[in-house]
Amino acid sequence: MKIDRLIGIIIILLQKEKITTSELAKRFEVSNRTIQRDVEDICKAGIPIVSMQGYGGGLSIVEGYKIDKTILTQKELNAIFTGLKSIESISKSTYTQGLKEKFSFGKNTILFDSNRIIINLASFYQVSLTDKIDLITKAINNQEVISFKYYSENGESERIIEPYFIEFRWFAWYVYGYCLARQDFRLFKLNRLNELKNLKTIYKERHISNKKLDFDRYIWKDDIKLTALFDISVKYRLIDDYGPECFTFDDKSGKLLFENTFTNFNYLVQWILSYGEAVKVIEPCKLVDVIRKNAKNILAHYE
Repeated sequence: MKIDRLIGIIIILLQKEKITTSELAKRFEVSNRTIQRDVEDICKAGIPIVSMQGYGGGLSIVEGYKIDKTILTQKELNAIFTGLKSIESISKSTYTQGLKEKFSFGKNTILFDSNRIIINLASFYQVSLTDKIDLITKAINNQEVISFKYYSENGESERIIEPYFIEFRWFAWYVYGYCLARQDFRLFKLNRLNELKNLKTIYKERHISNKKLDFDRYIWKDDIKLTALFDISVKYRLIDDYGPECFTFDDKSGKLLFENTFTNFNYLVQWILSYGEAVKVIEPCKLVDVIRKNAKNILAHYE
């Protein structure tokens, strides 16, 4: 991950008198150009790095410059390591131990062991997910095109994309990139792609507008007002999904009146169906028709 790489570069430069761009690129498994961009970002952050050409040259921090070790508080350091530990749950690399040793000073040696927050970003597909994230991360760092087979509600398709971001959102992992077939930016769910390959073809980075970076628009496209009655037996599920204030008690039916707005019709259908006979949809009528059709089709399988 970039933040880990930036911290690593700073630490290496503090420990070494000089190091070449190629050595850093090899160590972090990225291109020389990526290291050059990282150095530019570090300089913008206020840490002066100079580059000396010729024999014995390389990158180094300006002589006499020191980083104040107290720049980060214990709370801030714990937050950083909580984030890094969560990344380790889906990564082949180990981040925290090496950084823990480098950031532990004197009495603060056990500083990070006091953190009691554990975030596990893995899933039932952890092995394949880790491999995918590792391959895509390297492709992003080196600006290399990837290909894969993708499974969606519209069927199977072969995709070739220029990857830009890996996103964890809506309880799942996605890769965001420019799809060469659609000639536009797209969001792809990692669990739905297979036969992932790095084509080793370099792409030129494209400008991405703020509108394109609004990932929600790729998933939540509709605006549907749902009114439904739920059995009290599934009250815990409603609270789990939308909180304790998402419903009111309906005296007439003795059920829970649920009203909410959804932005993806297909998701809404699957969500309602997951409650089985414990829910009755009042509106919209379109949803009632779809549920009725699904119920008839399910019944037909057992007649």
